[in-house]
Amino acid sequence: MKEAMTLDRASMVSPEIAALAFPISVSAHHVHVTQQDLETLFGPGHTLTPRTALSQPGQYAAEEQVNLIGPKGRIDRVRILGPVRPETQVEIALTEQYRLGIRIPVRMSGDIDQSAGLILEGPAGRVELEKGVIAAQRHIHMTPADAERFGIHDGDVVAVRVDGERRLIFGNVIIRVSPKFALDMHIDTDEGNAAGVEPGMVGHLYAIEKRAGN
Repeated sequence: MKEAMTLDRASMVSPEIAALAFPISVSAHHVHVTQQDLETLFGPGHTLTPRTALSQPGQYAAEEQVNLIGPKGRIDRVRILGPVRPETQVEIALTEQYRLGIRIPVRMSGDIDQSAGLILEGPAGRVELEKGVIAAQRHIHMTPADAERFGIHDGDVVAVRVDGERRLIFGNVIIRVSPKFALDMHIDTDEGNAAGVEPGMVGHLYAIEKRAGN
């Protein structure tokens, strides 16, 4: 992705657009797995056990948890999210890379080429990942109708204002548009803590940093 425009050069949104709100979800560290890796970790024929529905349709937190093992440390009981995926991927906060002893890139989900690796440990076995560990790029899911309402498009890069005791503007937020999505902004625990995000808080579009394709 090309570098986004700095905020002082960004295009501020109209007061009408700035007044519109969208929910914010703080995404804790988690793992996505392939069916093959799931069976290595939990045993032949194992399937994920849905625990809690997530904000995006069809997505859920599973009962299954694994341990992350890096060169310098480990993080235990990290939850798997379902359903299974074509590639195994681990998403952690940037602060957690130091605990594990690895260096991770900030990427959109699914972009795992030349990313960090580690060991996944389950009750039935281990999976050694050569790649797949990232910090998730902050982004907003929305439907085409939502995108039209906000005046933005898939792939646009925006700045978002989050109000509260620790009022903050997040730049470099990627817009993802699909009829399958539900309106929701995703940030990780480091970002949520920085802005003092609590359940029920919302974000507001602040500026357009970069239009898709420019």
